[in-house]
Amino acid sequence: MQILVKIFQKIILLICFWLWMSVAYGAEAIRVGTSTALSGPSSSLGQDMKIGLETYFRKVNDKGGIYARKIELVALDDGYIPEVAKTNMIRLIERENVLAVIGNVGTPTARVTVPIVNQKKTLLFGAFTGSDLLRKDPPDRYVINYRASYADETENIIHGLMKMVIRPFEIAFFTQNDSYGDAGYQGALKALEGLGYTKGRGLPHGRYERNTSDIKEALIKILNAEIKPRAVIMIGSYAPCAKFISIAKRVLPNALFLNVSFVGSNALMRTLGKKGEGVIISQVVPGPAAKLPVVREYKEDLKEYFPDVEQGSVSLEGYIVAKIFIEGLRRIRGEINRENIITALESIKNFDVGLNVPLTYSPTEHSGITAVWPVIIRNGKFQPFNWTNAGK
Repeated sequence: MQILVKIFQKIILLICFWLWMSVAYGAEAIRVGTSTALSGPSSSLGQDMKIGLETYFRKVNDKGGIYARKIELVALDDGYIPEVAKTNMIRLIERENVLAVIGNVGTPTARVTVPIVNQKKTLLFGAFTGSDLLRKDPPDRYVINYRASYADETENIIHGLMKMVIRPFEIAFFTQNDSYGDAGYQGALKALEGLGYTKGRGLPHGRYERNTSDIKEALIKILNAEIKPRAVIMIGSYAPCAKFISIAKRVLPNALFLNVSFVGSNALMRTLGKKGEGVIISQVVPGPAAKLPVVREYKEDLKEYFPDVEQGSVSLEGYIVAKIFIEGLRRIRGEINRENIITALESIKNFDVGLNVPLTYSPTEHSGITAVWPVIIRNGKFQPFNWTNAGK
């Protein structure tokens, strides 16, 4: 009888504990912030990233949230303008009291937001940029990444071009004239130097100004090169890149046009139309046709929560970033606060988010994964691209 009483008492205590948890936490959401481009020339990137984050967060909320608390995303528009991003970050951290900032878009904005998160001791997780600014060695405690770096992407492109028997002196560069363009350009030069080619800085290089589509000077510089390029590596956003490709294809009909992931593949393909045939895009997530668990899960959830939204690599990246972040939340031991979320994420070891690529973090490793999935536009669709087979 005494044993039954003790069991009953434990059950009552357990029920009381969960009731207390519901009262204490149920009405208080876990607030997560993002400062991103919801307007302006890069708005498709920010909007798609936000949709990917919200898709997974809504799924979690519909299942009861985390520790009986819902996830609330506070999204502020910075228009891809660094000064606005700076104001947004201070508001998110000081006024909105977010646990972390997640999925910010852009390198120029990161130049002002990274110092803020380090000063305010607030996590910046899964930013949509491959810049080395967010990949220091040893890493900043308050900056943790998901995606491959621009150096990883451009190295993959350079090595792929070599497999296609395109020689280094047949390469040209079209880049955005800021820290984003510089990051991709420097990564490509480093990859060329690693292959023994030391004259990369002498290759044709045209630049355009951020948030514009003024490509005239850049286009002339590349098209007037002494050696006509067989490949143009592009580090830019979709509108100027699409304009460049549309015009350059008339003069260089057999050249390859290669973009890094930040371009926004869906927006690029829509803008190019039929002129997009054969354009190659480096991706830090698998293509939509990939038969991987997280791609299947993403498609199902996007259809559930945003049925009118087109599937795409940017929203898939946002979805994956949210999923990893939630895994970190689940691993928190003790109070949910800005320090404990970092410690929890750093405890992730050999975690498969559904990519068949293990993800590991630690106090000395904040880089996530380095995998790259190139795709090519064929008949108005993205298809997986294999460098070796393409060179045959």
